[in-house]
Amino acid sequence: MSQQEEVLYEQKEWLRVTLSSIGDAVITTDAQSRVTFLNPAAQTLTGWTQQEADGKPLGEVFRIVNEESRQPVENPAVRALREGLVVGLANHTLLTSKDGTERPIDDSAAPIRNRNGEIAGVVLIFRDISERRRSERAVQNALDFAESIIDTLREPFLVLDRDLRVLGANRSFHLVFQVTQEETQSRYVYELGNRQWDIPRLRTLLEDILPQNHAFQDFEVEHEFPNIGRRIMLLNARRVRGLSDSRELILLAIEDITERRHSEARIEDSELRYRKLFETARDGILLLDADTGKITEANPFMSEILGYAPEQLLGKELWEIGLFQDKASSQAAFRQLQERGYIRYDHLPLRSADGKQVDVEFVSNLYQADHQPVIQCNIRDITERRQLEWARAQAQASADLHRRKDEFLAMLSHELRNPLAPILNAVQLLRHHVGSETRIQEQARSIIERQVGLLRALVDELLEVSRITTGRIRLHYENVDMRGVVDRAVESVRPLIDKRRHRLTVSLPAEPIWLHADSTRLEQVVVNLLTNAAKYTDESGRIALILERESDEAVLRVRDTGVGIAPDLLPRIFDLFTQAERSLDRAQGGLGVGLTVVQKLVEMHRGKVEAYSALGRGSEFVVRLPVVPPPGHKRQAPVEAAQPPAHPLHVLVVDDNVDQADSAALLLRMSGHEVRVAYSGPAALEAAIEYRPDIVLMDIGLPGMDGYEVARHLRQQPALKDTMLVAVTGYGQESDRRRSQEARFDHHLVKPVNPQELEGILALVAKKL
Repeated sequence: MSQQEEVLYEQKEWLRVTLSSIGDAVITTDAQSRVTFLNPAAQTLTGWTQQEADGKPLGEVFRIVNEESRQPVENPAVRALREGLVVGLANHTLLTSKDGTERPIDDSAAPIRNRNGEIAGVVLIFRDISERRRSERAVQNALDFAESIIDTLREPFLVLDRDLRVLGANRSFHLVFQVTQEETQSRYVYELGNRQWDIPRLRTLLEDILPQNHAFQDFEVEHEFPNIGRRIMLLNARRVRGLSDSRELILLAIEDITERRHSEARIEDSELRYRKLFETARDGILLLDADTGKITEANPFMSEILGYAPEQLLGKELWEIGLFQDKASSQAAFRQLQERGYIRYDHLPLRSADGKQVDVEFVSNLYQADHQPVIQCNIRDITERRQLEWARAQAQASADLHRRKDEFLAMLSHELRNPLAPILNAVQLLRHHVGSETRIQEQARSIIERQVGLLRALVDELLEVSRITTGRIRLHYENVDMRGVVDRAVESVRPLIDKRRHRLTVSLPAEPIWLHADSTRLEQVVVNLLTNAAKYTDESGRIALILERESDEAVLRVRDTGVGIAPDLLPRIFDLFTQAERSLDRAQGGLGVGLTVVQKLVEMHRGKVEAYSALGRGSEFVVRLPVVPPPGHKRQAPVEAAQPPAHPLHVLVVDDNVDQADSAALLLRMSGHEVRVAYSGPAALEAAIEYRPDIVLMDIGLPGMDGYEVARHLRQQPALKDTMLVAVTGYGQESDRRRSQEARFDHHLVKPVNPQELEGILALVAKKL
């Protein structure tokens, strides 16, 4: 062997040994892609020996397919031979060995050139990457598992690289901060969401604190986020190494604790309010141990009620501080509370440290506080409430009494008005014979007329007695000479004075004393005072009435020599229904409203009344009223005989009181009107349909069908649509007037009817004809 051949042999042997000793598999081919060499690693992976593979086509020894599609792929050595370039193997390539075993491989191929630069063959280097694939798969599985866990976290979570760029974000982060994955991935953390994460506090944590520490925990950040508003975030971060490439990562967990902080603030505020209420409550509050029933805490008011210092109450049972009669009843209540969770005593006696007994309301509840059973007792001093309850009961009884009184007075007023109405009608009939009257008849008629008017006023006063104390009496003011008021009052009371054989002296000034007042009401004041003096003075007594002017006041004094007024009665002599002691025969009579009426009427005239008396020495009542300048002289118009009406009317009078109905009809006929009379509701309805009156004067309380029902039926008759309906009744309260209006009456007159008022209504009807 020549030296040249020996050198060549050594080089080949050196190359063979070298290729055989390396860990990667090596196959070489000639220019026709026939196998010329396989190192041991290649033989192991392909399953071919050197002898078996020598001269074989490379595609037969080195069989590869795509791992996913299972389709053959181009051999990289073939491409290297064809293009003369170094070629790497495609991803996901499987090598199928001679025995059919498949292995994932990673390889490359490079052409071999001769001295002339021509391609003489190819070298194919490859390695088994099964273990690497298993490691990568394990890493990927671990990553997928970690990402699944992170994605299911309720709190937002970010994975950052060491440059603080986002490598990943969980679903919660996208939802909470209202950003998409595209807006997040690979972004610088401070640029997220239009730089809403550019938070100075976060910069400090990530750039200053984290590099110096492995982690930070529970750093609280409060920030105004454009998308979600002001939030409080709790940040936790940790530096870790990546599983695959060992690069440094930052895991950032973000917990929104806004609601928690608000809840804590509310709880703290609630606790402060509770503590404030506990300390300042005007109810006693005790907290008890749920097992022993002993006091663990007491508020200041509880100490105030019991008279013990707070520390003296601690550790004691309820019976030891004056609640419940004894230990047995206290413990029985405690057992009941444990069974039911709630007990209540509306009236429970409590004995304080000084022995004073107080009525209290006791309420106790068993509830959970911080998962521990607690008993709370609320004790309220109900002394004032009991007093209020008693006062309320008294007020209710008084209200019931007033209601019954009003009902009685309304009934009494109605019953009194019925006989008054025909009397007044009779007086009006007498006025039609004014020219033929004697002087005595004229005086008698005048007295009757005046007394009926006064009696009517008294009846109205009875009806309004409940309104007297509220000042709702209507006054009709005019300029009056007080002397005339006194004269009429004396004339009204004269029969009573003469009957009791009293000596009455009246002193009046020579000049008029003018008042702007309701003469009827002032006459009522004087009548009441004179009547009171006459009733409470023994027979043959003396009564003095003095009227005089003092400065700008009219002063009326009524003195008597009667029984006087007891000292305990004098301060309340003007109270409603107040009367002096009376004998069983009720010789004085009366309802005890006269002086109340006097006081209220005088006060409504801007005056005042005072009483002076001593028991057994008579009484004096002094009325003071403001005077006014004298009015211009007015000549009194003479009474003229009634003239027949210009337009006689068809009038239907309806009343179950025959005297009232007949007298009213007679009076209307004398005035020139045509009149029919009905005495019941059904008769009125029948007469109205037949007679077709221009006006119906109808009582309300009718037999068979009341006036309201009759009115409603009449309004349904087309032929009577223009008929005027006038209610004439003894009921004159506002509620009665409203009912009349609802029944479609045109007017409401109260018995006895004022003649001028009735004449005005008749004239109004006549004008419409």
